[in-house]
Amino acid sequence: MSETKEKSPVFDTSHLVRTYFTQALPVVFSMLIGLVYNLADTYFIAQTGSTLVVAGVSVCAPVFTVLMAFGNVYAQGGSSLISRLMGKRDLGSVRRVSSFCFYLAIATGVILAVPMLALQGPILRLLGASPDVMPYAREYYLVLAAGAPAIILPFIHSNLLRCEGSPALSMLGNVGGSVINIILDPIFIQGLNMGAAGAAAATVIGNLASDLFFLVIVLRKSQYLSVDPRSWRVSGGELRQIFSVGITAAVTNIASSICVVVVNQLLRGYGDDKIAAWGIAGKVAMISQMVLIGLAFGGVPLFGYLYGGRDFKKLKRLLRFCTAFISGYGLLMAALIILLAPQLVGVFMDDPGITADGAAMLRWQVLGSAFAGIVLLFTCLFQATGKAVPALALSLSRQGLVFLIVLGIGVLTAGFTGLLAAQPIADALSAGLAVIMWKAAFRRESSVQG
Repeated sequence: MSETKEKSPVFDTSHLVRTYFTQALPVVFSMLIGLVYNLADTYFIAQTGSTLVVAGVSVCAPVFTVLMAFGNVYAQGGSSLISRLMGKRDLGSVRRVSSFCFYLAIATGVILAVPMLALQGPILRLLGASPDVMPYAREYYLVLAAGAPAIILPFIHSNLLRCEGSPALSMLGNVGGSVINIILDPIFIQGLNMGAAGAAAATVIGNLASDLFFLVIVLRKSQYLSVDPRSWRVSGGELRQIFSVGITAAVTNIASSICVVVVNQLLRGYGDDKIAAWGIAGKVAMISQMVLIGLAFGGVPLFGYLYGGRDFKKLKRLLRFCTAFISGYGLLMAALIILLAPQLVGVFMDDPGITADGAAMLRWQVLGSAFAGIVLLFTCLFQATGKAVPALALSLSRQGLVFLIVLGIGVLTAGFTGLLAAQPIADALSAGLAVIMWKAAFRRESSVQG
């Protein structure tokens, strides 16, 4: 099949900032709604009054992150390639790549569910579930593992729709699933007395709703994407591009999960209440982090489009604006959260000890938000432009090797305080690394247009 060339531009590059916000704000809104659903899970679970239930759900957080990582292999790897294909106006390849990513995501979810269910005990112990926490962690984990295909699939079209200039439809699919999740949380957790299993069931059903919405949109409204199984084929070069970028995106999630597991194991020595406090603080910290992620990922289609069209001058201009805006937002949100930390943590659990511990943990977690935003932005830039090596290096930095090294040194030298201080220190070091790698990776190309 011959490749189709698109004549009219997908994005308005003559108004870069406006186009960026048109793309980024729906992603931010989706992230915020997703945050509300995460907070709703935490709130309704905490209303059971059981620290063990909260801890059980908290230790399973890496499970969802790992499933998201597999979804992102095809979602972000595919969207990186498709955004560049859009810049080249190559629509035939867009259809083939989008169909490939869709079906491979479904197959991956089915394949993952089997060992996750079979190895539930060892996996939960690895995640840090103590004997007391284990029954509640298992309730949540089993439902989540069984729903693995439904959880992985929404990431595909959520990302790919933005590449064809449809961020609003991407947002609607994400928001719809999250709203359904929020509605079902109190019904399942408290109304049907399902506890942790109810929270997981609400999550799976919400994701299924998003899956169906996106499928209908692609079949009826999408101009460029396809789910036609006859189009499910990619070249060797395209496959390498999808996996080289997608795996670096997945590494971010997997590395983050490993770090959570390590921290949970360290916190076990201080008691299950510390794990519960850490879980609540992490949910609140997501207020700032989700917006940072949305602002960074919102630029991916535009970054890839400009790079695919070889418009390096506009790419540099857009990056300068995004760096200033995202780091400024990170500073502002960090200040607000640090100021209101006890009140924010206290919303979820009326326990003075957990509130005090959670507030201290929360302040440390958001202290490096401006640096975290810079790392996220440059990671997204490298992914969008197909630069897998620097993307991988950053993916293994602030929530990977750099964090683990800083964590080890911190715990050995300052104990519990060193554990808490590890994240902002890793954020700052990783931001410096991001800027250095940007200058190295784009020195030749960015000089083409001055």
